Amino acid sequence: MFENSLEYAQQLDLEDNLSHLRDRYSIPQQKGCDIIYLCGNSLGLQPKLAKEYLLQELEDWAMLGVEGHFKSNNPWFSYHEWFANPLANLVGAKPTEVVAMNNLTVNLHLLLVSFYQPKGKRNKILFESTAFPSDRYALESQIHFHGLRPEDCLIELHTDSHGYISTESLLSKITEIGEELACVMLGGVNYFTGQWFDLEKITQKAHEVGAIAGFDLAHAIGNVPMNLHQWEVDFACWCSYKYLNSGPGAVAGIFVHEKFGDGSKLKRFHGWWGNNSKTRFKMGKEFQASIGAEGWQLSNAPVFNMVAHRAALEIFEEVGLTNLRRKSILLTGYLEFLLLEINRFHQKDLIKILTPANSDERGCQLSLQISTDGKNLFESMVKAGFLSDWREPDVIRISPVPMYNTFEDVWKTANFILEYFTSFYQRKTASTA
Repeated sequence: MFENSLEYAQQLDLEDNLSHLRDRYSIPQQKGCDIIYLCGNSLGLQPKLAKEYLLQELEDWAMLGVEGHFKSNNPWFSYHEWFANPLANLVGAKPTEVVAMNNLTVNLHLLLVSFYQPKGKRNKILFESTAFPSDRYALESQIHFHGLRPEDCLIELHTDSHGYISTESLLSKITEIGEELACVMLGGVNYFTGQWFDLEKITQKAHEVGAIAGFDLAHAIGNVPMNLHQWEVDFACWCSYKYLNSGPGAVAGIFVHEKFGDGSKLKRFHGWWGNNSKTRFKMGKEFQASIGAEGWQLSNAPVFNMVAHRAALEIFEEVGLTNLRRKSILLTGYLEFLLLEINRFHQKDLIKILTPANSDERGCQLSLQISTDGKNLFESMVKAGFLSDWREPDVIRISPVPMYNTFEDVWKTANFILEYFTSFYQRKTASTA
């Protein structure tokens, strides 16, 4: 059982065998002190190695020019190949099923070209109503591209009064749509509520009715364990600037199950970097696709963009997601305990946690619906050096990341919120006296 004290939090940090990782990241400063950074769900912190790696590539460019493609310390021609094993480990895939390329929404469009092929009445896409807006825009425009109407083809899964979508209701909806369902496309972890969906069961049910199963893993990769190959997920895409700590707008990635590896069963857009690497520089007129996810590439690797991604993934490879997940469950559980203590102390439902209480249905993030003075609370936290993020109209998203957050961070955050509400009600009482 957790305890609500600074000393207890500090003891947990002393017992944490991953605490040394914090020193490998640059922590933003405020008034000469580390801020308490709880926004890894939006933009992860910079690995210190990123600067060294970038300087190396700049030096190679300066010294070698075009010959850097093959003679640099990390040849640019094959730079993207380095990411296959680390990304495969993070999503539970074979190395040939993943590739680092482009940005998230670009990749989603490229995958939907292949995997959303409406035919007759099988033209529906199922997604969650609280999906990230960019996913909605992509799905709507893909439907328009096929000459169809989103109001006819886009089926939204709505949350219950607690912001939750049960696995049972989701599977039931897939069954209900049945032979009209072309594709399920959900966020693996919902960006707004932090709910982690059961991707295995969803995929299985989608296949039972003859549909494709794909996922946006922006909030899942580097956060929760997955086994996409074994679950037979058809496709997935993600960004790398959140839990993967690879920098703003960093290179994204895709997964395509090996059953589609040769691309012969699918429509897709072609580009020269998707061409077989053995014939790529022969500049032939005929496209000869690379086998696996690499066949979906269009352009050569943005090496400078990928540098931070490499520095970040090296840490994941060293530590392992299993160890990070173990700490993540404890950190998030401790935060939840402390927040509920605030409600008990004030005998009010000041904080409603939208994120599921079951650790198997969430990652690092807790989404807090604040019943009283929420925007002012958030702004006060930022001024005091507690950086999370705000979502209208009344939600604060807080993400204690196991790479660089501490149990003391979590305790101080909850204690600040407790003191804020204590002061708020004291002022309110004084004004009515």
